[in-house]
Amino acid sequence: MSIRVRMDRKFVCFAAGVLLTAAAAHAQGNLTGYWDLRVPNGDGTFRETFFELTQNGNTLTGKWYGRDPNGIPMQGSIEAGKVHLATVPPPPPPNAAPGGFGGRPTVYDGTLNGETITLTSTGFRGQTMTGDAVRSTREAAMPPAPLPLPALRDLPDNGLVRTPPMGWNSWNKFAGRVTEADVRAAADALVSTGMSKMGYIYVNIDDTWEGGRDANGNIQLNQKFHDMKALADYVHSKGLKLGIYSSPGPKNCAGYTGSFGHEAQDAKTYASWGIDYLKYDLCSARNIYKSTPEIHQALYQKMGEALQSTGRPIVFSLCQYGENDPWKWGYKAGGNLWRTTGDIRDQWESMDRIGFSQIDIATYNRPGRWNDPDMLEVGNGGMSADEYRTHMSLWSLLSAPLIAGNDLSNMTEETKSILMNGDVIAIDQDPAVHPVQRQAKQGSVEVLTRLMSDGSTIVGLFNRGNAPAPASLDWTALSTRPGFKVRDLWKHEPVNVSGATYQANVPVHGVVLLRVTP
Repeated sequence: MSIRVRMDRKFVCFAAGVLLTAAAAHAQGNLTGYWDLRVPNGDGTFRETFFELTQNGNTLTGKWYGRDPNGIPMQGSIEAGKVHLATVPPPPPPNAAPGGFGGRPTVYDGTLNGETITLTSTGFRGQTMTGDAVRSTREAAMPPAPLPLPALRDLPDNGLVRTPPMGWNSWNKFAGRVTEADVRAAADALVSTGMSKMGYIYVNIDDTWEGGRDANGNIQLNQKFHDMKALADYVHSKGLKLGIYSSPGPKNCAGYTGSFGHEAQDAKTYASWGIDYLKYDLCSARNIYKSTPEIHQALYQKMGEALQSTGRPIVFSLCQYGENDPWKWGYKAGGNLWRTTGDIRDQWESMDRIGFSQIDIATYNRPGRWNDPDMLEVGNGGMSADEYRTHMSLWSLLSAPLIAGNDLSNMTEETKSILMNGDVIAIDQDPAVHPVQRQAKQGSVEVLTRLMSDGSTIVGLFNRGNAPAPASLDWTALSTRPGFKVRDLWKHEPVNVSGATYQANVPVHGVVLLRVTP
């Protein structure tokens, strides 16, 4: 009897171990397959991201279907129901512009609960996003088939923005949190501060205003926006113009509804609302179409034709991060401006890299055809006042669009003085559109010049180094005649021109900006 009892105990222990192992295995689950992560946006919509996962023990591998049509590799683990995933971004493609996509992993952490994985990630500008991933299918995860694109042709010039457009865009400050109230407040601030009188007239809503489509395919608003026609009327009543955002792909970059297959329909809707400006962002179209100059031109030409067919003057802003040299063909697709880089960040390294990379293509600027190195970060707090003055000076020398990206309702006097420096804005808006040129390099100081329509020359002494630096300027190198005068455009005062050279001490990441007039 005692032997049988000992055997029974062994059996009970063995059986209990089997049950515990099975329970642990069940808790771990088998995550192999396709998953649909839905993150509520807080406005009645949600953002979808698809994963394909393979589980081998505690190790997870797979693909993230976001910006790459072949999927971006993922790797991670599952341990005691805790899930960790991270993308392994590929290097930027050879034709990508500075600051483009690639290099920054997307990380997800969460918990497996039955057949649901609750995941949290940190998104753009530090926003935390949480959603539930549920089982899906390959068909749902894969991008739709490409739609036919028009035969390439040169669209007529729409006659708009003969000088670089100026205004405000919601993304750099508000990102996905932007509301109708924010847009109205921005319009109010452009007028009350006097910015509108200086040329800042476009009030542009970026991504996250969309709410899907109705039964007839018409684009809808989400809970953050109530009546786009009424909003446009309000903006127009201030003497301003309203801009909006979309994509040639099914989804915009924040996961909202794009114009894929609805280009003509959306263009008519925008015209009926009274829209004056469209930023058209490549986003998920990258998952569907190959990246070639011809395909990108056709993608944007499709919307360019749709906009022009409405009969309403709508500025067309192409946003595809400088891939395939849009400065060579953007105007042919009906574009007025085209992004030449990836997204700017409110950091010196980002602004410096992007800004100085644009000098070599400045010759492509023409009235109504503008290189766009992305929006201004002035006033968002990530750079010093000297760095923001460099930002404003460099963008103006480049004839770049001056699209503010800060909270206009809450600006310091210093921020106002930078964004509203009329002498600097006049450089950007000069009708002659002579290209900026590299004149010399003195250690960490770069000397840039640009000829103005009145015969004067703008000289910028830019210190890209991490310590104050001396700089000198030989007046004779500018081919000036006797009797010329010089004005410091940031100090707002004349400069003593006695002697053959000008000497300055340029602050860290700062600029001395001069206008030399014969």
